Amino acid sequence: MVQLCYNQLTGSVPTQLGNLTRLTVLALQSNRLTGAIPASLGGLPLLARLDLSFNSLFGSIPVRLAQLPRLVALDVRNNSLTGSVPAELAARLQAGFHYGNNTDLCGAGLPALRPCTPADLIDPDRPQPFSAGIAPQVTAPGGGGGHGRAPSTKALAAVVVVAVALLAATEAGLLALSWRRWRMQRVAGGSPSPPTVAGGRCSTETAAAKASSARKSASSALASLEYSNAWDPLADARGGGGAGLGFSSQDVLAQSLRISTEEVESATRYFSELNLLGRRGKKAGGLAATYRGTLRDGTPVAVKRLGKTCCRQEEAEFLRGLRLLAELRHDNVVALRGFCCSRARGECFLVYDFVPNSSLSQFLDVDADNAAAGHRVLEWSTRISIIKGIARGIEYLHSARPSKPALVHQNISADKVLLDYAYRPLISGCGLHKLLVDDLVFSTLKASAAMGYLAPEYTTVGRFSEKSDVYAFGVIVLQVLAGKRKVAVTTAQLPGDVEELVDGNLRGSYSAAEATKLAEIAVACTGEDPDQRPTMAELLQELGTL
Repeated sequence: MVQLCYNQLTGSVPTQLGNLTRLTVLALQSNRLTGAIPASLGGLPLLARLDLSFNSLFGSIPVRLAQLPRLVALDVRNNSLTGSVPAELAARLQAGFHYGNNTDLCGAGLPALRPCTPADLIDPDRPQPFSAGIAPQVTAPGGGGGHGRAPSTKALAAVVVVAVALLAATEAGLLALSWRRWRMQRVAGGSPSPPTVAGGRCSTETAAAKASSARKSASSALASLEYSNAWDPLADARGGGGAGLGFSSQDVLAQSLRISTEEVESATRYFSELNLLGRRGKKAGGLAATYRGTLRDGTPVAVKRLGKTCCRQEEAEFLRGLRLLAELRHDNVVALRGFCCSRARGECFLVYDFVPNSSLSQFLDVDADNAAAGHRVLEWSTRISIIKGIARGIEYLHSARPSKPALVHQNISADKVLLDYAYRPLISGCGLHKLLVDDLVFSTLKASAAMGYLAPEYTTVGRFSEKSDVYAFGVIVLQVLAGKRKVAVTTAQLPGDVEELVDGNLRGSYSAAEATKLAEIAVACTGEDPDQRPTMAELLQELGTL
C-alpha cells in the first residue's frame, strides 16, 4: 500500500510504481500532481483501489486499467483528463468509478459525460504516447525528423539504476513507517497483531460492499498504516449482544444513519481548513472541530469531528448518548444526519444538516457596517417567529415521548440557535454533553456564563434542570428584543419603558403590546428562584397569544 494523500506533492506519477507488483492500494489524491496516468499501473495484478482525484493530471485513462483483475475503486475526479473512458472499465466498476469534473472526458453509458466523437476514440492496441502515460520519444541532438538515435548504453544503465534505487527507497521507507506506527499502536495499547486497513483520514470505501471479505481487510485507500477495522458501534447489536446498550437489529442508527469515513472525507475535502466552521476544546491529544461539507448527492452538511479524548471513554455510555442524538427529530432542532466512528483512528464524526443563515448571534449588534456585510436587521414579525420556534424546540427537548426521554440542553445560547433561509430557528448542540468528556463540556459552559446564559443556581448546586434552560431562553428573548448580545438580566436593571429596551434599528416598527409581553416573559424566565420560573409548556401558551 502506498498512501501519500493530502500533501503538496508535485511532478508526475512515477511510472516505476508499476513495478510494485504486490501493491493493493495506491492513493495520491489531493496533491499537485501533473502529467498523465502511467499505463504501467495497469500491470499491478493485486491493485484494488486507485485514487488520483483532486490533482492536475491530463491525458486519457489508460485502457490497461480496465484489465486489472482486482480493481474495485478508481477515483479520478477533479483533474483535466481527456478522451474516452474505456467502456469495460465503467461496466466493471460501476459505483466504484468516480470521474466528475473532467470536462473533456467522454464515454457511453455514463450520465455525466458527453458522447464520444471519432476524434476522442483511442485504439486500445496502440500505445498512446504521453496521454497513456508513456514518455514521448527523445531525439538525439542533431537528429532530424522522427528518426533520433537510440539512447546510449550508459544513459539507459543510469535510468535503470535510478529506478531501482527509487523503488528500494520507497519500499524501505514504507516498511519503516509501517513498523514505527505499529510500535506506536502497541505502546498506546493497540492490538499487537499486524495492522489492517479499513478506514481513516484518507480512505476510499465506496466499493467495499462489492469486494470479498479478504479484499476488505487490506483495501481502504489512503488510510494511515495503523488504522484497523472501523469502529462499528452496532456490531454487537446486530449479533444480538447489544441489548445491554439498548440497541436492536431494527435500530434507527443501523438502518439509516451510518456514513462511511470516505463519504465524510470527500464531503469536507479531507477536512480542508477552508471548510472549517469552528474549533473548540483543544486539549492534549484531541479537539472538537466543525466543518462544512457537501455529500455526493449535493446535500450540504456540517461535520463535527471529535477526537477520542473529547469523547466519553465508557463505550456503552457513549453509545447511549449517540442513540439519543439520533432520536431527536423536530422542526426546531438540528437533526443528526449520520455518524461514523473508528476506534483505531481515534475519531468520531457527527454529520448534521447544514443550516445556511449562521447563528442568531450574527443578527445581534447590527450596525451600518455589518448590515452592509449581510447581517440584516430582523423585522419584528421575524423576531416573534424566532422566539416561538426556540420555545417549541426547547419544549420538545424537555418532554418525554415514546421515541425519546426528557432532555436538558444545558448550553442554550444565541450561538446555538441557527437560522435557515426562512429564518426558522433550529437549536444545535442538543445532547452533545452525553457524548463529550466533562472537561470539554465545562469549557463551553464557561463561555455561556460569561455571556449571562448560565442560571445562578448552577454556581451553588452544580446541576442543571429544565429551569436552567428556561433561564437561558429568557436571556435570548431579551437579546432578540434589544438586538444586542449583552443585555441586563435582572428586573432592577431593566428599563421601565419598553421602548428603551427594544432595538432602535426597528425605528418604531414593532408592536408595543407584544414587546411588553415578551419583556414580562423574559423577566419571569430569568428570576433568581428556579421554582418560580415557568415551564416551557406554560411559555408556549403565553407566546400563543402573540
